[in-house]
Amino acid sequence: MIKPASKFLHVSSLLASRARPSYCKTLLVKAFSCFFLFLSFAVAHAQSTKTLNTSPLAQADFRTSHMPYTAFDKLSHTILKIENVTLKVGFAPGKLDLSNQQILNWITNSAEVVSKYYGQFPVNNARVLIVPAQGKGVKTGQAFGYRGAAVRVFVGEKSNLNDLKKDWIAIHEMIHLALPNTHQRHLWLAEGLSVYVESIARVQAGQLSETFIWNGFMKSMPFGLPKSGDKGLDYTHTWGRTYWGGAIFCLLTDIEIRKQTNNKMGLQDALIGLIKKGGNNERIWSISEILEATDYATGKKAVYEQYMKMYNTPIKPDLKKLWKDLGIKKVDGKIVLDNNAPLAKIRQAIIAPRKQS
Repeated sequence: MIKPASKFLHVSSLLASRARPSYCKTLLVKAFSCFFLFLSFAVAHAQSTKTLNTSPLAQADFRTSHMPYTAFDKLSHTILKIENVTLKVGFAPGKLDLSNQQILNWITNSAEVVSKYYGQFPVNNARVLIVPAQGKGVKTGQAFGYRGAAVRVFVGEKSNLNDLKKDWIAIHEMIHLALPNTHQRHLWLAEGLSVYVESIARVQAGQLSETFIWNGFMKSMPFGLPKSGDKGLDYTHTWGRTYWGGAIFCLLTDIEIRKQTNNKMGLQDALIGLIKKGGNNERIWSISEILEATDYATGKKAVYEQYMKMYNTPIKPDLKKLWKDLGIKKVDGKIVLDNNAPLAKIRQAIIAPRKQS
């Protein structure tokens, strides 16, 4: 096949070699036809080149180890307004049985749970990336902050509304936005806070019952206890110590703050104070700055003191005694709450919705 440009030149040379008008007329028409054909091919080639340079994003572009900020910004977005907070939600390529609106409602509800716990959303603006994944249910998520607060959540393509209703991952990741980035050895604090706060926040929002979360804590917090050879939380980075060891720290700190303030304040107040001091995951703070900001909010040193006890020493609290003192026990497989226990009022205060100031 003759390429468009060479075909045009070939017909032009024929025009020069023919003398008869009929030939000239016929070949002139052909020449113009080929010329316009050449132009159409050239335009089509330019358009195809342009399309190639801005080709549709593939799902692999959104499965990077880091937050794919550049790819995200090329997506079309839906803007969610929650009070004074703007969430920019984008959907990576892929199919979901759930509608976009159902996903957006879930993201809105999750953000409202977090906002209710902290009295505000941890940041003013955040990106939320939804990535379709194989299977059913919300699979996993991550929070990022180095180019602006962002959350990425992988949602199974066969998920339904009940899967979203049961989900804890979106709230867990949004809670990460409330803690400044700090040294990697303090990862247990970030994960422990998200585990602990997610449970408390969902009770305060009416999503979970009190007995449900205490049952979960009784079942899982033993995973966070130190084992033979373990060191303090800063120096033992196993799954159990990172997530549930961090959660134990949060519970003990919450109780200690309440003891020192006659049950008027708790860890929730300390974390709210952290945000008011400008602490969130868009900032890089030292652990000292985090401890100082949280303790400043309560006027006590409970967070610092608990950190000093656990950061380099494998503290092993007596969880069975702790549950008893809080008035939590299991009878015939069910959680029973004793409101006459020594720390029952503290237990009740921990899960009670905080009055807005």
